[in-house]
Amino acid sequence: MSFPRYPAYKDSGVEWLGEVPGHWASVPLKTIIDQIESGVSVNAVDTPATADESGVLKTSCVYHGDFDASENKAVVQNEYDRLACPVTANTLIVSRMNTPDLVGAAGLVRLSQPHLFLPDRLWQVHFRDSDPRYVHYWTRTPSYRAQVQVVCAGTSSSMQNLSQEDFRSFLITRPPLSEQSQIAAFLDRETAKIDALVTEQRRLMELLKEKRQAVISHAVTRGLNPEAPMKPSGIEWLGDVPEHWEVLKLKFLCEIQTGDKDTENAVDNGIYPFFVRSQTVERINSMSFDCEAILTAGDGVGVGKVFHYHNGPFDFHQRVYMMNNFKNVSGPYLFHFFRENFYKVALEGGAKSTVDSLRRPMFMNFTVCVPTKAEQAAIVVEIEKTATQFDTLTTEAQHAIDLLQERRTALISAAVTGQIDVRSAV
Repeated sequence: MSFPRYPAYKDSGVEWLGEVPGHWASVPLKTIIDQIESGVSVNAVDTPATADESGVLKTSCVYHGDFDASENKAVVQNEYDRLACPVTANTLIVSRMNTPDLVGAAGLVRLSQPHLFLPDRLWQVHFRDSDPRYVHYWTRTPSYRAQVQVVCAGTSSSMQNLSQEDFRSFLITRPPLSEQSQIAAFLDRETAKIDALVTEQRRLMELLKEKRQAVISHAVTRGLNPEAPMKPSGIEWLGDVPEHWEVLKLKFLCEIQTGDKDTENAVDNGIYPFFVRSQTVERINSMSFDCEAILTAGDGVGVGKVFHYHNGPFDFHQRVYMMNNFKNVSGPYLFHFFRENFYKVALEGGAKSTVDSLRRPMFMNFTVCVPTKAEQAAIVVEIEKTATQFDTLTTEAQHAIDLLQERRTALISAAVTGQIDVRSAV
């Protein structure tokens, strides 16, 4: 859908802003700010406040450009008398101190939250003679971000601070109040449509992920022949397996050991891959093995979730398990079987998804379905073909999301800077 331009434009007097509609003004933000409030730092727990508790907002409450009241921490009761600045409707919550990408991030409060309070790193901005919805959309434009980046450029590269003086000096395009409300109403409607489409694509990606996992899991536990006779595996989580398959413990299929390196041994731009307890592969200048191997985290949040298949020189962390020297099973097949089935077994064995350790006996006694070598090869081919198909569909869905988000950003910027006239579209 295309929208008309305004009948007449004038030079804004600001090089980076260019022309604005003839009846609009370009004014410092301070001319429409009524008040800027801030809270105080208080002691709080890591869980959100319940309905009968008081909470303090986290800076992440505005990370995505909208206000998320659930991003708060419950305040300990002996700190209640120190709380200041409850969350009020029709204000902007602004992050005054954050990383370069997030400093200045703002969210619109549509409903008051009297049990939630601001910390000292957030502002609550009240406006006069302006529609706060319009101002919020303005904070989503490149022109706003450019002004934030200019004034914060001289501070720390990792944590930047936005002063009230600089914030108040930012130039904002200002239509008449009634027109601000028209633009805000238009953007509320159109961005809701775009957001709904993005949600559909994200749901599609989740469904694709679930379907991919189901197809792969079925292949490594039931095989590719739906007519194959089945037998009980004797393992509750595994159920029935093809009658001619073997069901063996992992310790009979490969050698298992841990590494002898630590995280501090990682080297930027090192010669060899260095497998640690995360999905990220570090680099290192030492090489302890040159072989086909499967590696998985032995403790930490990666237990049952982090898996690597590698064939070549490498080194690995002292809390990472390596499987190699495979017997009667191919490395790629075991990798897929392990990745699809080990997590639920690890949880049952007591290794939680949070920091915990993977006990060696439980690991070595993990049950594996072992088809014939020919079936293993066919299963791996089918899995890789299936993975490619699902990856292609997932990439297409992500591309659609990227285009929708670009469209959203461009529409907001065009409407708020007067490059399109949306008054007749409301």
